Amino acid sequence: MDYREQAPPPHLAGLIKTRWTLAGSGAADEWTEQQATPDGCVEIICRRAGRSRWNGDQPASFAVGLIEKPEPFEISGDSSFEGLRLWPWAWSLTFGLPLAALRGRWLPFEAPDFGAIEARLAETGRLNAIGQAIVAAESVAQMSDTTGMSPRTLQRWFAVHVGLPPRRYLRLLRFQRAFETAPGQPSLAGHAAEQGFADQAHMAREFRELAGTSARAARRGAKGPFLP
Repeated sequence: MDYREQAPPPHLAGLIKTRWTLAGSGAADEWTEQQATPDGCVEIICRRAGRSRWNGDQPASFAVGLIEKPEPFEISGDSSFEGLRLWPWAWSLTFGLPLAALRGRWLPFEAPDFGAIEARLAETGRLNAIGQAIVAAESVAQMSDTTGMSPRTLQRWFAVHVGLPPRRYLRLLRFQRAFETAPGQPSLAGHAAEQGFADQAHMAREFRELAGTSARAARRGAKGPFLP
């Protein structure tokens, strides 16, 4: 599997996490199992070739909502994809489909051109700043401080724009940062400390629950939010 990411420009970093491409490396009749892990994002995915399956065959264009557990899927060897990974508050600004309708699942979705989506999001500068503050925060208290929202206002904002309480969402962000940066780490204990876990055992429990695998396995094979 060939997976690549392209970071957004700074003025969109609080709205878009990344653009990405994924391509299979086999024949059309070969299926490869993959696993997606929770990353705190909503995705728009366009399949350019081949086939994919997640609880059934998927169409060529679809959207995927927030997930809170590992989700297995399959891609054919000749498949290729392009995706736009959005922070959930960007979705509520851009599309009419409620976030709740996507929670833990995918739905067919005719996506506009990714460039057009980025142009539309570029008009929402203040929300970009709020998004960057939330993504960078290491605690709910820090989210409140850096966004200028009171704890009660922050709770209400998350209910509308994310669909999860702040603490629950922070857990996904912390896990995904640890998962994506696990490859190449010389010490899992040091990695756990750097990513804000109480200790290595705490990180191990989170990996088992949210990735369905060990931190050691993720260190060997994680590619973005995917585990081949």
